[in-house]
Amino acid sequence: MAATDIERGLSTAEVEERIAAGKINRNMELKTKSVKELIIENLCTLFNLINVILAFLVILTGSFKNLTFLFVVFLNTAIGVIQSMRSKKMVDKLTLLTSKKAIAVRDGSEVELDLDQIVLDDIIRLGRGDQIPADAVVVSGEALVNESLLTGESDLIKKQPGSELMSGSFIDSGLLRARVIHVGADNYVAKINNEAKYVKKVNSEIMNALNAIVRFASIIMIPLGLALFASSVSELWDAAGTPGDSALSWCFSELLAGHVPSSALLSTVGALLGMIPQGLVLLTSSVLAIATVRLARRKVLAQQLYCIETLARVDVLCLDKTGTITSGRMEVEGTYPLPVEGMGAGEGDAAVPVDTTVLDFALANVARATSADANETCQALLNYYADRPVEVSEPLSVIPFSSSKKWSGASFAQGSYVMGAAQFVLSDRAFAQVENRVAELADTCRVLVVARVDGFTPDGDMVGEAEPVGFVTIRDEIRTSAAETIGYFNEQGVTLNVISGDDPRTVSSIARVVGVPGADAYVDATTLDTPAKLDAAVDRYHVFGRVTPQQKRELVQALKRREHTVAMTGDGVNDVLALKEADCSVAMAAGSDAARNVAEIVLVDNDFASMPAVVAEGRRSINNLQRSASLFLTKTLFSMGLAALCIALPPYPFEPIQMTLINFFCIGAPGFVLGLEPNNARVKGSFLTNVLKRALPASIAVILATALDIFVARVFGFSQLTLSTMCLLSSCAVSVSLIWRISQPLTPLRVVFFVFVVAGILVGVIGFPELLSIANLSMGQMVILAVIVVFTCSVFFKLATMMDSLKPRRRHAATGFGRGVRIHLGRGGGKVSSTGSTAERFAKRVAADMAQRREDRTAREAEARALEGVAQAQPKKKKGSGAKRSRVTKSAQGIKVSMPSKKKK
Repeated sequence: MAATDIERGLSTAEVEERIAAGKINRNMELKTKSVKELIIENLCTLFNLINVILAFLVILTGSFKNLTFLFVVFLNTAIGVIQSMRSKKMVDKLTLLTSKKAIAVRDGSEVELDLDQIVLDDIIRLGRGDQIPADAVVVSGEALVNESLLTGESDLIKKQPGSELMSGSFIDSGLLRARVIHVGADNYVAKINNEAKYVKKVNSEIMNALNAIVRFASIIMIPLGLALFASSVSELWDAAGTPGDSALSWCFSELLAGHVPSSALLSTVGALLGMIPQGLVLLTSSVLAIATVRLARRKVLAQQLYCIETLARVDVLCLDKTGTITSGRMEVEGTYPLPVEGMGAGEGDAAVPVDTTVLDFALANVARATSADANETCQALLNYYADRPVEVSEPLSVIPFSSSKKWSGASFAQGSYVMGAAQFVLSDRAFAQVENRVAELADTCRVLVVARVDGFTPDGDMVGEAEPVGFVTIRDEIRTSAAETIGYFNEQGVTLNVISGDDPRTVSSIARVVGVPGADAYVDATTLDTPAKLDAAVDRYHVFGRVTPQQKRELVQALKRREHTVAMTGDGVNDVLALKEADCSVAMAAGSDAARNVAEIVLVDNDFASMPAVVAEGRRSINNLQRSASLFLTKTLFSMGLAALCIALPPYPFEPIQMTLINFFCIGAPGFVLGLEPNNARVKGSFLTNVLKRALPASIAVILATALDIFVARVFGFSQLTLSTMCLLSSCAVSVSLIWRISQPLTPLRVVFFVFVVAGILVGVIGFPELLSIANLSMGQMVILAVIVVFTCSVFFKLATMMDSLKPRRRHAATGFGRGVRIHLGRGGGKVSSTGSTAERFAKRVAADMAQRREDRTAREAEARALEGVAQAQPKKKKGSGAKRSRVTKSAQGIKVSMPSKKKK
């Protein structure tokens, strides 16, 4: 573009032409879901559909008191919608905090535009602190650009005419004009965002377990429900005197006449309601929602309920260096005065205060003199000397930092000093004298030399040869809480990987400082140019440098293939792909919009130290839910068992209103109290397995109690109301026993609540018999009931003890490159080695089996020969001679023959 065009920019006609052609910078950032989408997502679920169908059946009977279960459905849906809306509002608020304006040159004037008003070929002006709104090429000026949000590289990149600028990066210092070369979806940042727009599957054991239970119940309830309804209708048909050809034709005729078989429908709905873990779904939503509120007080936003649980189960945590371990700012690591031969106390030095080194004086004052356009290095020096007593001197002349010179400087009454890269400041002779020291300091930090010169030319060049007075080391500012937080995850047995786009040596040094295990071994990801190399590196290294966004995602995928639960932290666009791939993703609020929108957890105060609080909330939620879920799953399991039992022995003994009493006092209330208690124990085992081990004994006991009640009722001719009452009371007794068992060890709160549960059941049964359809039992009936209760509760405790004694099955997963893996476990630790390809493993297995059979055959033959030889060698003894006999025994080497020792004559 010609110079005149650079000054004039696009004309109004050219802008309109590009707008008509669609060459505008459409906003391609990831958006949060709309309110409508959130409501539909929480409303249209399989759980809600099943409950709506059951509610419709209850309405047909006209028994509206049995619709109370819909309250649970409403609460569960409301909690989901409110939490989703809350997260959306917070993320949208964070997004609005980012500047959304740009300066463009049009018709020879500078105008302020919204980002989506920029068109192709627009000339935009960018200065310090500006975010580049679209891919562009520099046409005039120069600047240092921070691309860390895109590449993870913390070093500043020099941009001059002809250099390309990537959208999403920031101008650190300098001023330039650039021509827009890509807009909308063609921008670099938009392409990465588009790759991250696939729907991410939530990896939650609790959610998977709940979905599995609901799916299983929805499948099994259809045949069970139909069979149970048919059985109940058949019972009614028999009671009506078997009119018509069959029970089915009689039922249809009754329906056509407007007579709904209410008792059959209610008993069927009561059975089906018991199969759906309504309370468990509500409890899970409530416990996790309360956890998100608690975390919000700690400035942590959980955008997805189940992510709290996932983070508590994480065994590998991948950390992005910039913005996570480091703050994204630079800090002074240290200053190192350097006595150089020939550097005496000249005129300039005499004026430097005796309690201040020349190095500190030069650093503090050069930084102050060039602070008008301070880059990150200058700002770090200003912060370092802000509270240090170094005399302020008025500069006589100032040479700002230049990316071409690689140094800045200033003249004072005390002398002239420069500060910059040693190779550019010092002569070859001077640099050779300090080269080893520079290399030593450069191992972990960026090194700047401070030197004294005779002055500066009008063009800003140094006068005389620079003589070094010392060094200053600059490094990424490590968060004060990083070491403590990483120490916490080390204690919890979480493997830590640091993945960064920065130089691997820099990443390794910072990882060592904060205590990442294995930080000394690092790899440059540019050498991982094949999938096999990258996959192998996952098992060998914990520090990765020069990693591209695609490689970050592939590293996370490789860890997940090894059956790890992976969490990823990041703040830049370069982290988005890995954040989407991880089981749980954590973003900083100060990071890019894309990172915030795809992450499940956002640290609003940008403090990595909040992570242990999230883990603690997750542990409390999971451990308590495992304990409480056994109550809810008990009802689901015994409802299924009873439905199957009552197909053969109709009718179903419980009414929906009776299940409400059990749901509240035996399941819901204790479940919520136990679910909200403090609990920071480590999460162990599978959620569903742990819950089933507690729920199965109680379910079996309830089914056994109900079967005995039905048997006794049929033998003694008890009424349906009496049978229903006996089943309700025996079920409550087993449930109370389960509550007692899972409440161990007892605390004052648990004792009080246990008493409340027992009292609540008694008040309901005694105080509201008509509402709950409770019969007055005779003395004989109560004695029979007591015997059944004692027997089934004893069975429950015995089964529960047996379940607790079962040891969890150990599983060790590992993968190789198309090879098997052999795992050796011992007291001293484990060892993993390859067993070769599939064909090799099969051949080895066949050969080993054949060798074992040969070895066994040889051992048997050797034993037989040994016995035969001993028998032949044994001299015939007279009876009662008392001679010792030889013995043949097995030993580790095969056969051992013990011969009698001969006595010396």
